[in-house]
Amino acid sequence: MPVYEYRALDKKGKNTKGIIDAESESQARLKLRSSGKYPVSIKESRSKSGSAGKRGVSLGLFERVSAEEITVLTRQLATLLGAGIPLIQGLSSLVEQTVNATLKRVIAQIKESVNEGNTLTQAVAEHPKLFSSVYINMVRAGEASGSLDVVLEKLADFGEKQEALKGRLRAALIYPIFMAFIGTAILFVLITYIVPNITQVFTDMDKVLPLPTLFLIALSDILKDYWWGLLATGLLVVIGTNWFVQREYGRSQWDIVKLKSPVIGPVVRKVLLARFASTLGSLLGSGVGLMTSMGIVRTLIDNVHVAGVIDDTMVQIQKGQNMADSLSSSEWFPPMFVQMIAVGEQSGNLEQMLKKVAKAYEREVETAIMGMTSLIEPVMIVAMGAAVGFVVLSILLPIFEMNQMIG
Repeated sequence: MPVYEYRALDKKGKNTKGIIDAESESQARLKLRSSGKYPVSIKESRSKSGSAGKRGVSLGLFERVSAEEITVLTRQLATLLGAGIPLIQGLSSLVEQTVNATLKRVIAQIKESVNEGNTLTQAVAEHPKLFSSVYINMVRAGEASGSLDVVLEKLADFGEKQEALKGRLRAALIYPIFMAFIGTAILFVLITYIVPNITQVFTDMDKVLPLPTLFLIALSDILKDYWWGLLATGLLVVIGTNWFVQREYGRSQWDIVKLKSPVIGPVVRKVLLARFASTLGSLLGSGVGLMTSMGIVRTLIDNVHVAGVIDDTMVQIQKGQNMADSLSSSEWFPPMFVQMIAVGEQSGNLEQMLKKVAKAYEREVETAIMGMTSLIEPVMIVAMGAAVGFVVLSILLPIFEMNQMIG
């Protein structure tokens, strides 16, 4: 059934807009009038795509569907299906209650696709920008096993865990980044506008100034006269670094730096291990095959070195070797992680063991983040204190020399 986007006037003359599904444009107008709305314009919502033969919503510049909204949608659909409501009716209910216009349009198109005889897997696969490969494969497994509501519930839990982990990382970094930005801005204003007024007195005296004072005056002149050049240089460095990281060799070097750096490295490794265990456990628990699950997990690991280990492990598994032995040769998978996987393989309960490993590493990530932020804050305070102390010392040194000369 086609989906139409409309603008209409309600009984009070207020402008409203939304989407409605109907057999034709005239039926859409009749539906709107029967609901007390007077259509101003109606047009069919056509699916856009980046490749031929596929449908999907093309997100505009200001259109956005968050991961939280997808998780809420998934849980609501799981609840409706679990209550015995048919899929088409459940999707219709979600269309009516969804606030986000873009997501509303996506659900309506999914409903239209299912109504045409496609499976839910095929319908959500038409929107790869909103539904990941993990989501699509777990839905496929749920439909194949006849337990779609259970799988959707697991997907919602998985999405919430992933977003909670990202949220903790963002929350931990917001304060240090904010403080660094404010501190840099204060120092810039201090050096470029306040310091010159003070040091002008010293330069007018035509006396030999201490080295720190000379350095501060030179730095002040450079920042005041050539701040645009420094800004342009900074932008070029950022662009050049981004270009380097996009290349294969640069990406490899950047990923190894992230893994081996003293402070951030342990956090990055734990995040990758938690994501590996959580995703693989959820996929296996939903009935997705081991090799398919490993392939999906490999696409989600945004580190070429860890992804390479997964590729090698998949090759070894196809040759008949178990996962634990394949991972044990890698420095990125610690012995405890490998041992717990070995226990899971021996007991035939790998997915449950992976979920336990994921929980353990998620707790370690939380602890590591707290430790990292507790270390960053005093380092920033010391750095800011040292910078301000240098400015104060550079100003006071000539004053002390003047006092000695007077005395």
